[in-house]
Formats: sequence, C-alpha cells, structure tokens
Amino acid sequence: MNKRYHIVTYGCQMNVHDSERIAGMLSRLGYVSCDRIDDADIVVFNTCCIRENAENHAYGNIGMLKKLKAAKRDMIIAVGGCMPQQIGKADVLCKKFPYVDIIFGTHNLNRLEEYIKAKLGGKKRVVEIYGSEGEVTEGDIPLRTSYPNAWINITYGCNNFCSYCIVPYVRGRERSRRSENILAEARSLVAEGYRELTLLGQNVNSFVSPGDGMRFPELLEKLAGIDGKFRLRFMTSHPKDFSEELARAMASSGKICHCLHLPVQSGSDRILKAMNRKYTSGDYLKKIEILKKYLPDCAVTTDLIVGFPGETDEDFKATLELVKNVGFSSAFTFVYSPRKGTVAAEMPDKVPEEVCKERIIELVDLVNSQTRDVSAKYVGRTCEILCEAYDEKRGLYLGRDEYGRMGYFASDKNVIGEFVDISVKEANGISLMGELL
Repeated sequence: MNKRYHIVTYGCQMNVHDSERIAGMLSRLGYVSCDRIDDADIVVFNTCCIRENAENHAYGNIGMLKKLKAAKRDMIIAVGGCMPQQIGKADVLCKKFPYVDIIFGTHNLNRLEEYIKAKLGGKKRVVEIYGSEGEVTEGDIPLRTSYPNAWINITYGCNNFCSYCIVPYVRGRERSRRSENILAEARSLVAEGYRELTLLGQNVNSFVSPGDGMRFPELLEKLAGIDGKFRLRFMTSHPKDFSEELARAMASSGKICHCLHLPVQSGSDRILKAMNRKYTSGDYLKKIEILKKYLPDCAVTTDLIVGFPGETDEDFKATLELVKNVGFSSAFTFVYSPRKGTVAAEMPDKVPEEVCKERIIELVDLVNSQTRDVSAKYVGRTCEILCEAYDEKRGLYLGRDEYGRMGYFASDKNVIGEFVDISVKEANGISLMGELL
C-alpha cells in the first residue's frame, strides 16, 4: 500500500516510451508515481549511451543516491536501458554502485516486473543482460504519460551501423512489428481520445511487417484511414531509405503531418562516407526535391554532427552550405562524441576541442537564424494547434502545429487535447505567441 516509484529517463523518444512501459509494470505491482526521488520506494534509471554526456549524467545521478539508499535500505534502485547493454558496462555498474539492486538491458526490459518481484522476495541483487535481441514481444500495457500524444513503436533496433553510432550494439538488429498489431494499437488509442500518434523506430522507412510484408508507406496510409480526427507523425527516417513512394503516402492524407525529420549529419561527401551513411550530399538534396514535389510546404528537420574524426574546414563549410541550401525548419546539432565499440572511436585525426567549439557555435548561429526566419513567417497567420499542456509559469496553454512549431496562447477553459485555431501575433525563435480564435 502507498508504494511509490520515480523513473529517470535519458535520451530519445524510444526511451521515453520505454519508460511508459516501465511505468505500466510498476503500476501493476501496486506502485504509484511520485515527483521526488526522496519519496520513492523504487527508482528506475532508464539510461542512454548515444553520447558521453548522457552516460556521465546517469553516473552522477546514480551516485547521488548512495546516501539516500543508506537511509532507506528497503528502497530499490534499478538501472536499465542502453548504458548497461554495452559490453562490460553491467560489471562497471556493479563495482561502481554496489547499492544498485537491479541491472537490466534493452533486450530484457519486459522482464523488469519479474526482477522486482525477485528482489522483493529476498534476492540480494538481480543482474541480467541478454546478449541478443530475440523476438519482438507484444502485450505490454504502457502507462502513457504524454497525452494527447501517444508513442507507437513500429521497429526496434538498427541495421545501418553508422560508424559513430552505438545504437545497433545496444538496441540490436532491426525487427519490425506485425502491421495488424500496430493498426490495432492505433485504433485503440484514437478511440481512447489520443489526438497525435507518433510512430517510432531507429529507421521507420525500412519497416517490413512480418507475415504480410507490408512496408512503411502502405502502413502510413492504412493508419491514416482510421476514423477520427488525429495527426500522424513518425521518426526517425534514414535518407538512404526515403522514397518517392513515401512522399506520395505523406501527401495522401491530411492526417499525416507535413513534417519530416531526416538526419543528414554532414554536408561533406567524404565525411558521409567515413560515417557509413550510404548517401552523398547530392543524394540527400535529391530526396528533398522529391519531398517538396509532393509536399511543397513540408517542414524538414535534421541532425548535424561537427568534429567527426578527420573533418577539415572544407568539410565543415560543405555542411554549412547544405544547411543553407535546404533551409531546415530546425535542427539538432552535436559535437561528435566517441563511443567505445564503434568504428569511428578508433579513427585517427581527432578534431581539437577548440575547433569543435568554434564550428558548433557557427553552425548553431546559422540554424537558429533559419529557425527564426521560419517562425517570423507565421506572424499574422492563423494556425491549428493541438493543445498539449498548460505552462504554470507563463499562465498559457501550449501545443504544436502540424509542422512542429510550438504555439502559446491564453484560454479561459482547459483545452488540453483539443485542436484550436490561434492567430499568431509574435514569433520568438521556435515559439509562437498567439490569440485563441
């Protein structure tokens, strides 16, 4: 009775949804959520290892629980996700944090409920990491926390093995869910009142349903055919697999957002080859042309890395040039972070830290200027917002339009979960200020 849990989530939307799955398991065991770690009877760290900062963050926060654990000896601390899935990392966690009770990886997250029961039953410590990904498991009942948006995994893992990326090593090889299970989940969510469905996968473009062989464009069209007013988003797409068929599918229904996240990473063909991205900058620009042919208004967002081993000034200038040519709606920008076990981690010609800092500042300035330009075009226009939340500090409701722009507005009544029209009065970076119509 009155047992409480607290989940700390790092990383991508996939991890956010995994934490919803964890919350579902804890709820079935009788736990309820609490906001403060100090009040929790069980704390679960759902970790990320895509960059070194994410790992260091997790280490620091786990370390801070040593005193709390000493004071609350019955409190359970669990560490799971991508970080312990790395080879040898579970042993490091065991030695570094002897007070951690449960350690599990990405491939056996579905067994966390069993591990907690074992710990409650008297087992001193549970450490289990599966070496391979196994089959896709169905039947999880997540405790969703992102209303009116719902995350739906359609693929797990990745087959691309980009030279800088740890994901295939910690998420496993690519596996797709059955189309009928995805469609059933989506229908149920729309019936429950969710107004935005976001399809998740390391590379959604390469989805192929076991059994019927349905591919991603057809799946998208089938989902858009579900009755009701809702939006469809998806992430992430790999440029090498983006096709004209997918562009046509995106244009086939007003329910599919005219917004595409298409990570380019670099504008230099030499660096793209070293990254094992399997396309050139020219290939990428042709994909953008295809997209704009069918969706001229489509907002394109991207990921960009600076400081990849061997990146020269000319390589960096090529990235800046590509950013100018595409005119991204927004972009996530990163300094290259070596990940042990990846090919790039062993590459020579590391870029000096001070050079990386200079480049990231210049790139961020360019991206931000483009983002401001896009937002400025909203002023004086009316746009439809799906209200997602209420900002207590500002005293305003907020939500995104189909292109991903966040809009803030006042309302006399609670409109969370509703589609509303706002007249945009002001633009500030990636945010819009408007009046409810």
